[in-house]
Amino acid sequence: MVYYSQSEEHTREIGQRLGERLRGGEIVLLSGDLGAGKTAFTKGIARGLGIRDTVLSPTFTLMNEYEGRLRLYHYDAYRLRNGQEAAEAGLCEYFAAEDGVCVIEWWENIADALRKNHAIRVHIHKTDEQARTIEIVDQ
Repeated sequence: MVYYSQSEEHTREIGQRLGERLRGGEIVLLSGDLGAGKTAFTKGIARGLGIRDTVLSPTFTLMNEYEGRLRLYHYDAYRLRNGQEAAEAGLCEYFAAEDGVCVIEWWENIADALRKNHAIRVHIHKTDEQARTIEIVDQ
């Protein structure tokens, strides 16, 4: 499915619609350039999961956890080089957790740790300062 977003808020709304459909155990893999809107999309997923906390990028903490209808495990793998580093940091134990949803920004960096998991892939492409093309593929 391809969506066209005209603003950051619209990107959040698209993420929210996805979040409302999630039932637990899903992994959402976000890709796109710096500033494409991966964290904005995650904020929408959080809203769809009923999370009221402020969602922040976990760039320096690697993962943030939020409580809602389901738990949100929000990862940023930008600083990791491979799946082994993710495993050593204890991040892999949450993959496909039935009580929550994993959302992973920069997942390509730890792709070798995700090989066996079913995932929803979201690619966000920045088309201009505000506009985005968002492609969601449920594999």
